[in-house]
Amino acid sequence: MPSPTLVDEMTTVLEPRPLPNFVETPQVINITERALAYIAGGFPVHFRGISGSGKTTLAMHVASKISRPVIMIHGDEEFSTADLVGGEHGYRKKKEIDNFIHSVLKIKEEVQKTWIDNRLTVACKYGFTLIYDEFTRSRPEANNTLLSVLQEKMLDLPAARQGGESYLRVDPNFTAIFTSNPEEYAGVYRSQDALRDRMVTIDLDYYDRETEIAITCAKTGLSQDQVEKIVDLVRMLRESGKCEYEPTVRGSIMIGKTLRVRGASAREGDPVFKETAIDILTSETSRTGSRKEKNKVVEIINEIIDKGISSLRP
Repeated sequence: MPSPTLVDEMTTVLEPRPLPNFVETPQVINITERALAYIAGGFPVHFRGISGSGKTTLAMHVASKISRPVIMIHGDEEFSTADLVGGEHGYRKKKEIDNFIHSVLKIKEEVQKTWIDNRLTVACKYGFTLIYDEFTRSRPEANNTLLSVLQEKMLDLPAARQGGESYLRVDPNFTAIFTSNPEEYAGVYRSQDALRDRMVTIDLDYYDRETEIAITCAKTGLSQDQVEKIVDLVRMLRESGKCEYEPTVRGSIMIGKTLRVRGASAREGDPVFKETAIDILTSETSRTGSRKEKNKVVEIINEIIDKGISSLRP
């Protein structure tokens, strides 16, 4: 296999390195081990979950364990099959001048379209790990080419591609990891049943308290006691059942980072803490901007902080 640095200049290849500050609690280790077991069995893995559930981070973590170069694709509504497989980009001009006989000048010119393989073709050809992030944001017809890749281990190639091959045999080391948001999210398409049947889907729910605290500590650098208050506030708001969208650990991280920037602390008597929590959590729990929904969340946050987060902890 050639060095990743020799892969076509249109394709960025990532080294499979461990992620900095990645948290491995028993819950995260369990998910990782399950995913690696399915991959070892020859099945693509699909992480499905709400925004903020850590799908992409988990995909990259699992990819680092496989120890193969990584290629990432981010789903896009404008994607076509060519964006995955490749296409013609520019022209190559060849000119020959024959003056063997000094009295005869022969000139031959040839103009040829240049084909450049795109990321899926490169990953299949060299046996790289492909992370297709939020693949359901691409239209289903653009992803049809994945069906034969995942099942028959063959990639159909356009006739315009140089070399004459009508298909490419997928390298045995090729691995695919997919992520997606639930289908009810805006801008998300329903994936084909045939494609979903070719992968193992692991649904990611909210992390347990231990994991959320560990992640927030690692991402913010705040003390354990401050992080516990932030995480418990977010979890109590989530469990109230009164939010349009339930807040995730992403909200905890955003609150913690903001408090560090503002030189504040996560304690009930600090007005900056309450102000920051209201700004971030009303934004995360309401996508419509409804005043009614925002006021409902503000009321819950005020009640939790005023009564004392620690005293309300289950």
